[in-house]
Amino acid sequence: MIEREKSVGTFAADILAEDRDGNKVIIECQLEKTDHDHLGKILTYLTNLEAKTAIWICSDPRPEHIKAVTWLNEVTPADVSFYLVKIEAARIGESPPAPLFSVICAPSEEAKEIGERKKEFAEKHKKRLEFWTQLLAKAEKRTKLHANVSPSTDNWISAGAGKSGLAYSYVVTMNEVRVELNIDRGDKDVNRQIFNALLSKKDEIESQFGESLDWDYVEGRRSCHIRWRCKEGGLKDEDKWEYLQDKMIDAMIRLEKALKNHIKRLTI
Repeated sequence: MIEREKSVGTFAADILAEDRDGNKVIIECQLEKTDHDHLGKILTYLTNLEAKTAIWICSDPRPEHIKAVTWLNEVTPADVSFYLVKIEAARIGESPPAPLFSVICAPSEEAKEIGERKKEFAEKHKKRLEFWTQLLAKAEKRTKLHANVSPSTDNWISAGAGKSGLAYSYVVTMNEVRVELNIDRGDKDVNRQIFNALLSKKDEIESQFGESLDWDYVEGRRSCHIRWRCKEGGLKDEDKWEYLQDKMIDAMIRLEKALKNHIKRLTI
């Protein structure tokens, strides 16, 4: 132990200690139900004293604070740790009462890995939103097909194709981009009928589109797709976004032109 009641501005940390490597550890004791006031103090002491570990000792940890400490272990750097410890009085036979410490929350490699995955997930969402914002702004100058569509954090954005259950979609993954007609009326047999009706016009459709398309039907799966795909880059290739977006918009314009009249003639 280094110091009791270590001053931090007008506050005071209960105990300032060191671990075996000489890193600072703050210990906050609360012999009652956990509260937001002590959680705030712990974060204040940890940052102001430049500690690496915080230990919160209490008699009654609330579920909300268990969740908060678990989250802190996920999102903070690998060398920062939070412990939530429950203290109880225990005795064996006629022995004097003694403190019993139970660790409720503690850092782990798994928690840090979960935190890293969450960060990656959030970053991917941010990139998708930026990608779609750029694409839609460009697309609006050339086609009104997706003019009423808002940027999304999903890996796809869609607009109706003029018939129930049919939609034109832009798709971006980490490694490729796609443009496709999605067919999904909610009934796989009906979807297959629509798909087959368009497939019967495959040569005419591909001729007008200007290149081959991927006619995607899988036995037992409900939805069907007619798609164009580009594997020259994806979401991870930010330096290629402009190029990929231009190709997607061009492909979408050609796909709608090639399919529009055939979709209008559908009687299903």
